[in-house]
Amino acid sequence: MEAIVVPKKNSTRRNLTVLLTAALIIGSARFAGFSVVNTLGGILRGGRLLGRMFLSPAWSYAPRVVDPLVETIRMAIVGTFIGAIIAFPVAVFAADNFIRKPFISKPLRFILNIFRTIPALVLASLFVAVFGTGSFSGVLALSVFTFGLISKLTFESIEAIDYGQVEALMSLGANKTNVLRYAIVPQILPQFMSYTLYGFEVNVRAAAVLGYVGAGGIGQIFEQNLAFRRFDRVGVIIIITFFVVLLIDFVSSSVRRRLV
Repeated sequence: MEAIVVPKKNSTRRNLTVLLTAALIIGSARFAGFSVVNTLGGILRGGRLLGRMFLSPAWSYAPRVVDPLVETIRMAIVGTFIGAIIAFPVAVFAADNFIRKPFISKPLRFILNIFRTIPALVLASLFVAVFGTGSFSGVLALSVFTFGLISKLTFESIEAIDYGQVEALMSLGANKTNVLRYAIVPQILPQFMSYTLYGFEVNVRAAAVLGYVGAGGIGQIFEQNLAFRRFDRVGVIIIITFFVVLLIDFVSSSVRRRLV
């Protein structure tokens, strides 16, 4: 009976991988100026700062938070609505299984990828430079951001539909409009509504910080109080914003679960 020889594992590659990974992490930390001492000191200072914000918040400032917060929610609603309305037809033409014309769908996909890579804060900075400060620039930024997000998700949903319904209609002589109306829209409408609600959730959080660049909303008074080191007021703003956003996320998530 021959003896069973168990081959030894080659640990050279594993050790080399560990060493390269460790060198990459340490080198990146040194390049970024990371310091354990500074981090510990920052944690101590951050603890004292959090105490000033949340242990003794200025609740008398709460009524002044309501209007900017309502403005933020309105910005998110309008931006989501505009972005979703524009995103739907673009997503239809970007889907490969509808018009089947690569010279149309491919450039659209490329444009959508560009829009998705630009953060809402950067878009807001650009629109503020063009249109000036205020909520209008914030709405435009959220609209463009939502357009890129929802159109991407929607055309992927179109490409994943049950194509049997489309083939059945086409065999009866239906044109593209009828195929879109009776075969594609009924299948993707619940998902599209879910994507729109998800975009609204994202936009509420994004709109809360657009005020940093002058695009209106609660972020503007947050930046002002932070600049004047009124941390007691900053704490009130954060607390109220947190619970409002949490409530919106809960309601939106519940509705999305029923749609999909």
